[in-house]
Parts: sequence; C-alpha cells; structure tokens
Amino acid sequence: MSGPKPLTDSIALTQRRARTQADAMFLHAAVADDLQDRADMVNRTFNSAAVVSGFPNLWRKLMPNAHSVADKDVLELGVGAHDLVIHTLALHWANDPVGQIIQCKRSLQKDGLFLAATFGGQTLHELRACLGQAEIETSGGLSPRIAPMGELRDLGGLLQRAGFALPVADVLPLTVNYRDLWHLMHDLRHMGEANALQERLRFPTHRRVFERAAELYAQTYPTPEGGIAATFEIVMLTGWAPDESQPKPLRPGSAEARLADALGTDENRLPD
Repeated sequence: MSGPKPLTDSIALTQRRARTQADAMFLHAAVADDLQDRADMVNRTFNSAAVVSGFPNLWRKLMPNAHSVADKDVLELGVGAHDLVIHTLALHWANDPVGQIIQCKRSLQKDGLFLAATFGGQTLHELRACLGQAEIETSGGLSPRIAPMGELRDLGGLLQRAGFALPVADVLPLTVNYRDLWHLMHDLRHMGEANALQERLRFPTHRRVFERAAELYAQTYPTPEGGIAATFEIVMLTGWAPDESQPKPLRPGSAEARLADALGTDENRLPD
C-alpha cells in the first residue's frame, strides 16, 4: 500500500531555499535571539547543543557553538548525543512533523531540553485571505498557495504526542510592514518561503489575480504609513526529555490540605 501523499515537494523546496538573500532572513535572526534568551533562563549550562533548520549554514553563524543539521526526513543527530536540541522555522514544510520532533527527542540526553520555533496558523493570514478572494473572483477557483500552519493548541499537542515532559507552547507575534503586496512576495521569495506545496499549480498564475489581491490587501490591511501589514505568528515550543528527577503531578485525592482553607473561603456543595 502506498503512504499518504506528501504535503511538500522536496525538490521545489530545495530550489526555493537556494534563492535566499541575507537581508530577508530577519525572522531567523529574531527567533535566534528569543531562543537564546529562553536557553539562558534555564539554570543550566548546555554543552552539546544541536540546531535543526532548513538553513543550517545560516544557523551555524547565528549559533556557532551548536551542531547544525538540515531538516531532512531523517535527521543527522546521534541518539542521546545532545543536551539541547532546537528546531527552527521548518516544521511547516515537514511531511511528518511529529516524526521530526520524535527524532529530536531521541537525540536528547535524559532531562535534555527541546526548543522549537514554528509558524502558527495566523501567519500570513492577510495574504491567504486576499489571494483566495482574488483567485475566486478572477478564475472561479482556489488553489493551494500557502503551507498550512498549526494552531497553538495543536502544535502544543505535538510535544505530548512525541512524549515530552513539561510541554509548553506560547506565541511570539511579529508584524512586518511592507510597501505593497509585491514587496511582501519579494521578501517571501528571498526568505526561501515561496510556494513549494506538492498540490500547487504547475503553470503561471495570471497577473490579474495578483493585481486584484494587491488591491484587496491595501484596502483591508493598510498601515498608517500607507503600506500593508503582514503577520508572522511564531509559536515557541518547549519540552524536556523525561527523567525521574523531574517534578510530577500528585495523584488525585492525595492532597493534605483543602483549597478552601488556603483561600480562606467556605466550601459549599454544588446543587444536584
């Protein structure tokens, strides 16, 4: 039996990523700063960090003390080789995101830390809406143009499915201002984030679709300066490789004090 059809065309993705330009990679720099802050807040020295990225050469510069590997289907990480593993802005292109996270967990030592930054569901929602409406108006159809991205709760659930302890998911919201739709699309191409979906159209889109989308974008999501706003929702995931030393929830009914006593209130029975 054949497996599920892949979400991402890996050959096209490699081609898209080869077009990156340094001045368009500012999201990676912002995420690197945030991840470094999170690692610094942990009362521990990490001696064997690894970074998984679609742009390993870039991350070797952003985090020179970490072992940087590409986000291949099979990650080049040794079992139990690292005390910190970071997965950066690549899960949205993964055909098996849970598998990616499980491989990261397998490469961690006991009580090792996993950090991930991935695009959340609100990322480029403005562009998604305007392109969709423009395509429906112009051609009467709708085609896949932006990779699907998970919501906060769903992405946090990936940590639990992978077996991490103490999972946490939170959001780093970023809004970027552009002159117009063309400026935004230019940046996305140079970020290596142009459409690489397996089900994408295989012929050029008529220019009037983009012209109509540009009109809708300028009307619906303007900035005070006269440009347009683009949302990049970065979901930050944190989990720990399980270890006996970690805190565990108490068994239900094992509390030795009543919550009502701690709060100084009377406890009343709920009506039947």
